[in-house]
Formats: sequence, structure tokens, C-alpha cells
Amino acid sequence: MAIKDDLRNAISDPTPAYFAAGTADLAYQQARKVPGIIEQLIAEAPARIDAVRNTDTKAVQDKAVARAKEAQETLQAKVTELLGSLDTDLKKLGESAQGFALSSVGVAAEYAVKAREKYEEVAEHGEQAVKTWRGEAAEEISELAVAVEPDAESEAAPASEPASAAAPAPAKKPAAKKAPARKTTAKKTTPPAK
Repeated sequence: MAIKDDLRNAISDPTPAYFAAGTADLAYQQARKVPGIIEQLIAEAPARIDAVRNTDTKAVQDKAVARAKEAQETLQAKVTELLGSLDTDLKKLGESAQGFALSSVGVAAEYAVKAREKYEEVAEHGEQAVKTWRGEAAEEISELAVAVEPDAESEAAPASEPASAAAPAPAKKPAAKKAPARKTTAKKTTPPAK
């Protein structure tokens, strides 16, 4: 039964679908920026090409050789320093390895929490994107407006009348406006009801 319930929960959970929708929406937002970046690169390309053409290859080679020699000397000095200061005490190395393993577990847990938070953020963004695509965002706003500002007719009803007496009054007003249409539908629905 537990496997069945787990499968049912996994299938009915909309979060992965919202995550996919959020990812697609974010990718679309980033893709809309690409034409501007391409135009910028096209505008900057002639200046960069001229800069490359006007550079002295001999100077570039000399700089590269100097940097390579400097990097080699720095690397040799660091390796010599590391090997000279290497502690051969196995007990200290074991403690260091344990400390490193524990800190790695802590870092991994921290990254898992951050990943879950980002997953939830993207899923929430996807849910909002889906609602926007469906047009449900406008419906939610109108539902909130109705909840915050109830109808003026229900407020105008006297406080001494029960709620059931106040509710039929608004229903009768539209019926009075469309009296001919109501009569025809009443004739059609009366025989099946009996």
C-alpha cells in the first residue's frame, strides 16, 4: 500500500511540471535577450578585429614567454614549499582527512538545501507562468476583489433579515430582466423534473 500511495502522490504532485514550466519561462526570458547581445557583438566586432590586426605578434609572443617562465618558477617554488612542509605524521593526516570528510558532508548538506530552495523558487515561478498563460492570474485578482469588496446589494440588505432571505432577492432581479427567456426554459425543464 505504501508504494501505491507513494506513486499516487508522485503522479499527482504538480511541482515537477511547474518546475519544467518555470525553467522554460526563464529560458524564454533569457532567449529574448539574445538578439540584443548579437547586435552588440556585431557593433563591437570591427573594433576588435582592427585591434587584433594592429597588434604586434612579436610583442605578444614575448609577453607569453615571460608569463610562462614566471608561472613555471612560481609553480616550482610552490611545489618545493609544499613538499618541504609536508607532515609525515599519519595520525595528523588521518585527523585532517576526517575533518575534511565532515566538512564535505556539511557543505553537501548546505548545497542540497540551497538546491531545494532554488527548485521551489523555479516551481513557484512556473506556477505563476502557467497561471498567466491560462489567464488565471486575472481571475484570481477579480476573486480577491470580490472577497475584499463584497457586492453593494448584499451590504444594503437589512441586518435583521437572515442570509437566506437576502440571497434570493438578487436572483429574482436577473429573472425579471430576462422574463421571456426564463419562461421558455421553465417549460422545457418542468416535464423531465416530474
